[in-house]
Amino acid sequence: MKERLIRLLTWNIHGGVGCDRRHDFERIVALIRKHEPDIVALQEVDSRRPGVPAFKFLKQSLGEHCVEARAITAPDGDYGHVVISRWPLRDSKLHDISIDRREPRRAIETTVDTEHGPLHLVAVHLGLSFRERRRQARALAEIAGAAPETSVLVGDFNDWIWRGAVNAALLKELPGRTWHRTFPSFCPVSRLDRIYCRPAAALVRSWTDTSLRRASDHLPVIADIAISP
Repeated sequence: MKERLIRLLTWNIHGGVGCDRRHDFERIVALIRKHEPDIVALQEVDSRRPGVPAFKFLKQSLGEHCVEARAITAPDGDYGHVVISRWPLRDSKLHDISIDRREPRRAIETTVDTEHGPLHLVAVHLGLSFRERRRQARALAEIAGAAPETSVLVGDFNDWIWRGAVNAALLKELPGRTWHRTFPSFCPVSRLDRIYCRPAAALVRSWTDTSLRRASDHLPVIADIAISP
């Protein structure tokens, strides 16, 4: 029987500013389209620069269905992350996973009605401190634990520790995981950007693309996920 595969892409796009200091959302969109993802999760979407309205442009360019998490709203624009899909999104909600007085953080939870069946998805951009990430990982593990069988968690985890608290908490609920070097893009050392999934066998293959290194300070992670019948 033919595999029921969908393609995910997660990428911290650094506000659309590349390592060459070019501010270019059209370049970001062209590079994403090259991999033909069905679902895209983008972090550091920033509309506080003059020019292209980032959230609107990305949605119109990449998919018909979108959930936004605008963690910072200012007079000159917004900052946050988005999930964009070619298929409808339902039961979408934003979880506030902010810790104390640190930068506001939101987790996007949604169900994607793919052509192969529903996929539970959570997209995140975790905090910069160890304590912050530990607490956020525990909250995400609770969300994942209550989710249906086929579930994925994607984003920038700002965490590079193989046996650390973030990995331990998340692997308990989502045993499949990518582990690619993604940061900094010109000489990737840290594995900050990841995709977790349940069941582990749902993660059919994953990769990154070093040809995108000029477009952001992170590399993307792309994965093919099998949807259970």
